Amino acid sequence: MSTDEIKRSGDGTEKIDSLNGENKNFIELEIDKDLAEGRYDHVQTRFPPEPNGYLHIGHAKSILLNYGLAKEYGGKFNLRFDDTNPTKEKSEFVESIKEDVKWLGADYEDRLFFASNYFDQMYEIALKLIRKGKAYVSDLTAEEMREYRGTLTEPGKNDPMRDRSVEENLQLFQEMKDGKYADGEKTLRAKIDMTSSNINMRDPIIYRVAHLTHQNTGDKWCIYPMYDFAHPIEDAIEGITHSICTLEFEDHRPLYDWVVREAEFPQPPRQIEFAKLYLKNVVTGKRYIKRLVEDGIVDGWDDPRLVSISGLRRRGYTPSSIKKFVEMAGVSKSQAVNDYAALEYCIREDLKPSCSRMLAVLNPLKLVIDNYPEGQSEELEAPNNLENEALGSRKLTFSRELWIEREDFMAEPVPKYKRLYPGNEVRLMYAYFVKCVSYETDDAGNVTVVHCTYDPQTKSGSGFEGRKVKGTIHWVNAQDAVQLPVRLYENIIDEEKGVYNEDGSLNLNPNSLTTVQAWCEPALKEAKAYDRFQFVRNGFFCADSKDSKDGAPVFNRIVSLKSSFKLPKK
Repeated sequence: MSTDEIKRSGDGTEKIDSLNGENKNFIELEIDKDLAEGRYDHVQTRFPPEPNGYLHIGHAKSILLNYGLAKEYGGKFNLRFDDTNPTKEKSEFVESIKEDVKWLGADYEDRLFFASNYFDQMYEIALKLIRKGKAYVSDLTAEEMREYRGTLTEPGKNDPMRDRSVEENLQLFQEMKDGKYADGEKTLRAKIDMTSSNINMRDPIIYRVAHLTHQNTGDKWCIYPMYDFAHPIEDAIEGITHSICTLEFEDHRPLYDWVVREAEFPQPPRQIEFAKLYLKNVVTGKRYIKRLVEDGIVDGWDDPRLVSISGLRRRGYTPSSIKKFVEMAGVSKSQAVNDYAALEYCIREDLKPSCSRMLAVLNPLKLVIDNYPEGQSEELEAPNNLENEALGSRKLTFSRELWIEREDFMAEPVPKYKRLYPGNEVRLMYAYFVKCVSYETDDAGNVTVVHCTYDPQTKSGSGFEGRKVKGTIHWVNAQDAVQLPVRLYENIIDEEKGVYNEDGSLNLNPNSLTTVQAWCEPALKEAKAYDRFQFVRNGFFCADSKDSKDGAPVFNRIVSLKSSFKLPKK
């Protein structure tokens, strides 16, 4: 893939300027053909979310694909809300979507649109269809309409009101608009073909009565257009050339083409479908996430255990890591399920060269250096990132009492254990060799303190070339360490059981969130929202953007350091 320009702003977010690759996908080839044949002389794309929930990782693919195509061909990219269903739409969702799209770097400039702003034009197009004999008002109930619709193997039957006169249909439709009828009492249907092999073409509903307050238009309307009618009109009004959507809309394409053709748009847009981005063992369905939020299982749509874009952002993922993952998934017409480990691989690769490597002890055990002078401390030099010298170094204080990870000591070591145990010597990272001489336990036999001696000649960076040790462990100075909350995450789904139970409920992992009080080097207390670090040997962490305790950050583990994931062979 070609290297895209990524601009990093002061708050740590990244701006993605393009989504170009060396090998063209099938959509690019179709666009090339359209331009060569003169079907269009430019490219304009859009991302058209429904504001009925927060966006997730699958939406990121659509955003980056549509924006990337516009950038590649020197075209324009629109953000448009398909807000035609006021039953589920909220201003909260509108604002969250705008933030997500901007965060991913998809710049829609001043082209922010709402389908509801076109309601007057849609109404006029509906009138045009009635006058052309291409639409009629139906009295059928929802149940009756299902009966008349037919099945995949049997044709439908004509609506009894299908041959109403143009004049009567115009009057009834006006009365629908004026609020004369109750919800569901009447609908406006397109007159196409009840015997079509494509059920979507069997006189679909294009308007329904719904006495609801709309988040954008208020109470102006009591009739609302259906998505399949509204969407192609929105595209055509905005001058979209290529309507890029996912495969479930492939069977809707004939209706899309029918609407823009019968509405007589001079240069109708073209719909092209691609495969969705699926992740294994994750929850993306809005109704399921809504239930998790309402039941208090997660603390909002942006909970870091979710793969909503806001959840990934809060956890510490970067736009460039998500873009890399989308590129790895590719663009095709073949449905595939992607491993979450691939997404984790992308964020590791993004953060390795850019994060300072800090010291934090998540499961602390006291270590006392018996021969280090009491009351004495010293400063040690620690590089911030050995792979990136530009990040410089920092000073660490060192004294007689330290915190180490509990897993770094065993009273009775297992074979090949290279860390601390009685009689063994290890290096304290950036400091000295220490040798375990004894340990203390509580009444239950739990180790509470490890006692060591140190060799002053072995100071890191001093050029000591004597004996070698096989283990190195990290530590923090008990004298000035700060205690901070750290959240450790697992998949919210119990992966062994799969996502759903037979009754449709979710198989939740009771251990998806563990909060520990970690001892950290003092600089970490000054971390601001979205600051990212590698905690040595424990993973990559991000200061939470939502929570803080007494002004101090709460850290979310973005990802552990190691994974079994391997890039596929080319």
